[in-house]
Amino acid sequence: MNTSHALKSAFVTGATGLLGNNLVRELVARGVAVKALVRSPAKGQQQFAGLAGVELVPGDMADVPAFAGQLRGCDVVFHTAAFFRDNYKGGSHWEELQSINVDGTALLIDHAYRAGVRRFVHTSSIGVLNGEPGAPIDETCLRELDDADDYYRSKILADQAVLRFLGSHPDMHASLVLPGWMWGPADIGPTSSGQFVNDVALGKLPGLVPGSFSVVDARDVAQAHIAAAARGKRGERYLAAGRHMTMRQLVPLLGKIANVKTPTRELPLALLYALAAVQELYARATGRPILLSLATVRLMVKEAGRTHFNHAKSERELALRFRPFDQTVADTVGWYRSQNWF
Repeated sequence: MNTSHALKSAFVTGATGLLGNNLVRELVARGVAVKALVRSPAKGQQQFAGLAGVELVPGDMADVPAFAGQLRGCDVVFHTAAFFRDNYKGGSHWEELQSINVDGTALLIDHAYRAGVRRFVHTSSIGVLNGEPGAPIDETCLRELDDADDYYRSKILADQAVLRFLGSHPDMHASLVLPGWMWGPADIGPTSSGQFVNDVALGKLPGLVPGSFSVVDARDVAQAHIAAAARGKRGERYLAAGRHMTMRQLVPLLGKIANVKTPTRELPLALLYALAAVQELYARATGRPILLSLATVRLMVKEAGRTHFNHAKSERELALRFRPFDQTVADTVGWYRSQNWF
């Protein structure tokens, strides 16, 4: 089913998030009426103040039936919501990951179908893929469950829930978009990238950390979702991971744009583990987000060099293009400045 019919109405989960809010804005700009699922109506009003064409739907992925009635009449559901607090809250959160990312996704596609929706775009993650360090990774390089941390495992299982649903409902159309590490404006969460921008701008980064990342503009990922709804093939995965960057490239670029001095020394691994352990204790005592958790350090070590992605399929089938990353960083820094974060 390869149709490019015009979308008139869309339901977006995770609407106040970094990807969700940029997707909502892009849809509205194209004349699509949006129902935006928000856990906090106050945050929703703050995020979309003065934006016509957005209806806020209070609700939570932990209780899909409570808002399922609102799915009626929508042409497509964009499922961008996910629980990913592991990265900077420390500790273990498997129950929430299972309930929100896995069970929530299965319930959402089922309720969407029952409400008459036949198009579904699921936000997956590059974490569901795996490859040799330095080798280009594409959509066929699937990660084994036993090689995944808790967050990645929840995303693999969520993908499987979507594909299983397609297996038993031949008239449902769904495709999956796999973003890299997203950056961009209006990251009020903030997500780990927004937290990172603030930490660097405020001089809180103690030194360079090892590792490489695939960095991408959330607005480009939003375009990929809309293209997947219009042109994506049923049951197919599409990478939207952006470009490969090491910390040694990323931090000075951020420093230059934010006009701050940045560290040049790489922190030894033993020190990183020690810092992360201390930060986790701090997080547990205060409940505040932290810069570095043990999960993050483990991930940086394990995934180093595994962030070279081949986007040929998304470029060919979704006409996906990436804006220059300098522009993304400038827009992100500019947005935080305009909001007086630093």
